Amino acid sequence: MSWIKEICDVTLSSALSRGTGISGRSAESLEAKMKNGEAIIAFTSDGKWAGFSFISSWENGKYVSNSGLIVAPEFRHTGLAKLIKRKIFELSRQKYPEASIFSLTTGLAVMKMNHELGFEPVTYSELTKDDVFWESCKSCVNCPILINKERKNCLCTAMLYDPKQ
Repeated sequence: MSWIKEICDVTLSSALSRGTGISGRSAESLEAKMKNGEAIIAFTSDGKWAGFSFISSWENGKYVSNSGLIVAPEFRHTGLAKLIKRKIFELSRQKYPEASIFSLTTGLAVMKMNHELGFEPVTYSELTKDDVFWESCKSCVNCPILINKERKNCLCTAMLYDPKQ
């Protein structure tokens, strides 16, 4: 699974090149997501890693986050991100049909994909209160803003899919 390190490296380089907030994740945490059936991984027909995303549940399955969407540079602008986003959404609905699904992003393309799936922009107060989720923001360049705003807002746009609506 040498491609796990590549996913981490591409995520970091993408965050640095865009100068936007992308939380880093350890290779061990991504491997655990894969082993637990909580990830979508795209490969080429010859086994090359092409894209990735994962889910996490919070507050005993009340909320599910869709996170870590990343596409290898050579596969960007091909529609792969949209396909992975749809698949991770379907996985969230399958595993947690009653959960509200949320996504935090600074990227317009992800906001558009979320909107197409039925996500709506919300305030941070409508997201999980689980401290463990918010701890994952510490590796993001924008974390000082989040802390200064007492987790009420940041530069990321919060989007929520409510299965009851």
